[in-house]
Amino acid sequence: MKILLATDGSPCSETAVNEVARRPWPMGSEVKIISAIELPTPPASEPWALPPDYFQDIEKAAREQAQTALDKASAKCRASDNQQLKVTMALLEGSPKHVILDEAEQWGADLIVIGSHGYRGLQRFLLGSVSQAVASHAKCSVEIVRCRG
Repeated sequence: MKILLATDGSPCSETAVNEVARRPWPMGSEVKIISAIELPTPPASEPWALPPDYFQDIEKAAREQAQTALDKASAKCRASDNQQLKVTMALLEGSPKHVILDEAEQWGADLIVIGSHGYRGLQRFLLGSVSQAVASHAKCSVEIVRCRG
């Protein structure tokens, strides 16, 4: 079984990681842990009062945060009792909704596991729901793990 686990390091993502790590998956199963970073787009050639390295610093911080989330998730999955689970990871660029769906299709995932932030109302309207978009458009099964909050 091929399990695609999406994480951003949030408490809800960590709950999804814990769920994957604790389960007894079938022999030969593999989990691919991904984290997506959406890089900021610099404005057109307008004279902004931003430091010269502003966008490079944002990109560096985003990469470091995503890599930390991947490393933690990988360590948790490898430390589980399910030693036969093959674990790989990837840091990908782009909109999380699109990255998760594209990677699941290209890799041939049987299951996508993702945490739900549980946004409601205006927050959900403004921020969107990655888990909802993935569940609506994925070509494989999707498990949305809710965290208690």
